[in-house]
Amino acid sequence: MKVLVTGANGFIGRNLIQHLSERKDVSIIPFSHSQGPLELKNAVNEADIVVHLAGVNRPKEPVEFNTGNLGFTAQLCAVIKENSLSKGGTKAVIFASSIQAERDNDYGRSKRDAEETLKNMQLETGIPVHIFRLTNVFGKWSRPNYNSVVATFCHNLQQGLPLQINKADEPLRLVYIDDVVEAFLSIILNDQEGHDLSVSTIIKNEFETTVGEVASILEAFAQGREAMQIEDVGQGFKRALYATFMSHLPAARFGYSIPSHPDHRGTFSEMLKTQASGQFSFFTAFPNVTRGGHYHHTKCEKFLVLKGKARFRFRHTQSAEEHELVTEGTTPFVVDTVPGWTHDITNIGDDEMIVMLWASEQFDRLKPDTYAQSL
Repeated sequence: MKVLVTGANGFIGRNLIQHLSERKDVSIIPFSHSQGPLELKNAVNEADIVVHLAGVNRPKEPVEFNTGNLGFTAQLCAVIKENSLSKGGTKAVIFASSIQAERDNDYGRSKRDAEETLKNMQLETGIPVHIFRLTNVFGKWSRPNYNSVVATFCHNLQQGLPLQINKADEPLRLVYIDDVVEAFLSIILNDQEGHDLSVSTIIKNEFETTVGEVASILEAFAQGREAMQIEDVGQGFKRALYATFMSHLPAARFGYSIPSHPDHRGTFSEMLKTQASGQFSFFTAFPNVTRGGHYHHTKCEKFLVLKGKARFRFRHTQSAEEHELVTEGTTPFVVDTVPGWTHDITNIGDDEMIVMLWASEQFDRLKPDTYAQSL
């Protein structure tokens, strides 16, 4: 499968090409604005699928909308038609249009006219055309002050710059780059049957939000590092937004220090606190040092010894039932602490012990749910 991608150096093009490059059954033919008509003809002649992403959305002069959107699309269609008559090589065309095509402005009209040009080509050649009227696309490698307000906000926050918000309650419809790429791939790799001449609407997820809400979420991400706090970023909109935010992190800031609390027993450091799923930390202990000696009413913990050898002791606070187990870093083994059981951990090895710890809730100094009791 040979896939021609116009606009290969753009935001969507770079992401699509990265996904395509991961496949052994696909060859990529990238095409950018620096290439000419002959190179376009050769690329079309070679390609099985054409993904048309090239376009202009922020020109210096309005006339560039027509040359960059309608003009280039007409040129591309002419080459595809010529190729179909001589070789019949192109199996399908995917076009990234815009919801602006619904509006009466220079950009919208140029996109709408480009759509019509592609539809006419489909009528003439029978080559399936898949048109996506994309709303604001966000994700990694998006350009600030160009692709979307999300990219601009992410860039500014990662650079310590202020956010300019004119209307916080302005509605915003967003689609995530991976969902766009997935929709394209489903056509490239599986379904090459032609749609009718209506606009395709098969992007899996579309997020409806406001400018103010996006700014608020991103600001919380920015503050999270300092507080060792992370939002609920495991799924949905926040998952996609967090990935976009982190993609704008400068390489010089990839690493950061966290506080360490040393004492005669070893050290203790909190690593990360989550909104709804507790926190992660680690501690060290010198040989023969015992840590713990307390119980919890509600808090649960998971211990993983990364280095050294540990003895865990437990005693039920009511029945006085006891339990003991030994584990060491050479064998990954998780130990749970259970509400109502007093517990401690002792380094019974010869070297410093390192232990990773997850707690089901964030530590609250005013209400720690930790009650001392010796075993």
